[in-house]
Amino acid sequence: MIARFLLLFIFYSLCLSITSQSRADNSPIVNIEQRSVDLTQFAMSYFIDSTGTMPLSQVQQQNFINSQNELTLGTNAKTTWSKIVIKNSYSDTLRLFVHNPDAYHLEEVSFYETQSAQLINQSVIQLDKTGPKANMFGGSAVFSFYIAPNQQKTIYVKSVTFSHQWFALAIFDEEHSKRALVGNGNYIALLVGMMLALMIYNFFLYLSARKIENIVYALYLISGTVWVALSYGVAANFFGIFSAELLQLNSNLLSMPSFLVIFVMLIFETKKHYPKEHIALSIILFLLVADFIYSLFDIVGALKPASSLAALMMTVTFGVSISLWRKGNTLAKYFLLGHSMFVIFNMLAVLYYKGISDANVINSHGVGIGILLEALMMAFILSYRIKSLEKIKAQQTELNRLVDTDPMTGLYNRRYFDRKSEELIAAMANNQQELTLLIADLDHFKNINDTYGHDVGDKVIIAFANILTSEQGLADIACRYGGEEFVLLLNCNLLDAKQVAERIRQKAQETYITIDEVQTVQFTVSIGVHSVAHASTTVKETLTIADKALYKAKSNGRNCVEVAA
Repeated sequence: MIARFLLLFIFYSLCLSITSQSRADNSPIVNIEQRSVDLTQFAMSYFIDSTGTMPLSQVQQQNFINSQNELTLGTNAKTTWSKIVIKNSYSDTLRLFVHNPDAYHLEEVSFYETQSAQLINQSVIQLDKTGPKANMFGGSAVFSFYIAPNQQKTIYVKSVTFSHQWFALAIFDEEHSKRALVGNGNYIALLVGMMLALMIYNFFLYLSARKIENIVYALYLISGTVWVALSYGVAANFFGIFSAELLQLNSNLLSMPSFLVIFVMLIFETKKHYPKEHIALSIILFLLVADFIYSLFDIVGALKPASSLAALMMTVTFGVSISLWRKGNTLAKYFLLGHSMFVIFNMLAVLYYKGISDANVINSHGVGIGILLEALMMAFILSYRIKSLEKIKAQQTELNRLVDTDPMTGLYNRRYFDRKSEELIAAMANNQQELTLLIADLDHFKNINDTYGHDVGDKVIIAFANILTSEQGLADIACRYGGEEFVLLLNCNLLDAKQVAERIRQKAQETYITIDEVQTVQFTVSIGVHSVAHASTTVKETLTIADKALYKAKSNGRNCVEVAA
């Protein structure tokens, strides 16, 4: 009985050994058949070490899952081993380079060169420690090895991440390795450059509008730029700084959507006009801020739910923008367009980082693309809003002008003159200036109306208004005070004012109003002049004295200037 049991045990062990050998033999092989090697797409396999402590010898005994060289496994694959079996079918010995261009975001990346399960060479790169790092070129980890003709080697790559596990390995010859390192990250640098350009543009928008929305947008751009730089290795590729050294800056993954939510609240004034949407935005903002505060104490722990919170934020803000669009908000359709792009590309990125979708250029760079597209639309919205506000301001200015001016002549009316002249008289002492008032009345104006009609009378009024305007200084106030009566407040002394009055009288006398092809009419004006004595003088008092001078001019035969005694 014991002998039979031993035979069964031996048979089971042999079967298990054969099965294991069969599995090992089923690992995909990368076959090199030429000297030029530029492999960015190839088959390999991977294994997730849930303990995070397995040595290479133990890992070699594990069952690897066949896959492509681009992997995204989410947050439950902190320690992942990749297995690349390479066979040299070329006639010469080759020097090959295995690249991990996404190593900048890892805690550790290690390479192990083996042949027939025996370790030949290794390189362990601790990215969470300061100091020089061998085999790191910018943000890429590179491992080189030689392989003889008809030789087969297995390269194991260990990746230890802080939160999300994703990478794309590549195999190059020496020339293609150099090219890959030179060109790595250039397009991401261009993306960051465009974000910086938007910051400059927003600065000028802020100088124009002085709105808090511009400040929030600037903070969104800063957070977005930092996040893009961290996500795609700009700091590593250009400054040799790795994510482990800047790990705390990953809090931007939470601050960036927070600023976006605040921007939506401000630009649409949700608290004032859309209370239900404001509540939804407030809830998601609370969750984002709470996780951001948590990230200040445990950044790794806070990053695990960050992508889920980002997805929730995108869903809520997308729903809010649709709601506002349906309610007729003018800006909502523009925001919805930009936010749709943001949501689409960021959802692709979220699915990629969580290991749900396959790796490709769009998915792996969805965050940067989405941020840039939405940032462009947000800049347009700010510009559009500033333009709308300026239009409203211009309309308000025009309305005020219409309220304060005489529609026939374009001169100020009595209402404006009374208000503005009081201000000038009150300020005359501080400004050490002299003011003089002219009051003018068209002579025999009723006879012009009765003889030639009101149309000709209107032409006379307009002609005289133009004469006043021609003699008016920049700081002077010309006003149609009522009917055929006009006033002119001059910033000058009495002597200069009398000369101005004489020129006005002379021009009026020399003006001809055309009635028809053969008939014209002339008009004259009488003017009273009075110097404003002191700042305590009121407009009413000044007008009363000037009016007496005007009455004297009328009594003296009209078409003359009289100065008040």
